[in-house]
Amino acid sequence: MDSPLDTFRTGRLRQAARALEQNNFEVHLAPDAEAARALVLDTLIPALVKDYGAKSAAFGGSMTLVHTGIYDGVKACPDLRVLDTYDTSLPQYERIQLRRQALLTDIFLTSANAITADGKLANLDGTGNRVAAITFGPKHVIVVAGRNKIVPDLNAAMYRIRDVAAPVNAMRLDRKTPCVKTMRCEDCSSPDRICNTWVITEKSYPKARIKVVLVNADLGF
Repeated sequence: MDSPLDTFRTGRLRQAARALEQNNFEVHLAPDAEAARALVLDTLIPALVKDYGAKSAAFGGSMTLVHTGIYDGVKACPDLRVLDTYDTSLPQYERIQLRRQALLTDIFLTSANAITADGKLANLDGTGNRVAAITFGPKHVIVVAGRNKIVPDLNAAMYRIRDVAAPVNAMRLDRKTPCVKTMRCEDCSSPDRICNTWVITEKSYPKARIKVVLVNADLGF
């Protein structure tokens, strides 16, 4: 029998799923990280290859994709030409070129910084390639997000991104920004600032272009 906390978490996830569907997103629920990986690699991507002739894929920076194994799984997919825009063995200028090319891929995979209870995606980006691809370019977008990304509204989304996601990601990327020391956004002017472009996606257009996989686990930042 599920505990009250499990029931609560599952219920909140389903509520968010219904709200996203009303906003024209295609939504899938996964009980854990392994199920999310299987859903993306064994169901969603094969369907896009078979039904839409998808041949190429790329990524937006996402620890969720790394932690679930989706990042490595997609790179190993024999049916796709994968642009690994985060291959650190490549010079920076080559990675930037790949990020430009990624805007024309058939499938773009990433996460979201926050998802509101009324079905909106909220993202804050440094370079802008991730939010650009979510908005326009790739034919299909797959967003994988853990339950920790769900918040009540846009104000809460922006607070979460500034108070949690941005400082943690700045630490992960070894940026020299004030938030690394203070543990909260200082709205800085540092050359290493990673908070440059906000994008709020209220609805998926065309319908079902953005596919959201909600995972009943805490994933990413």
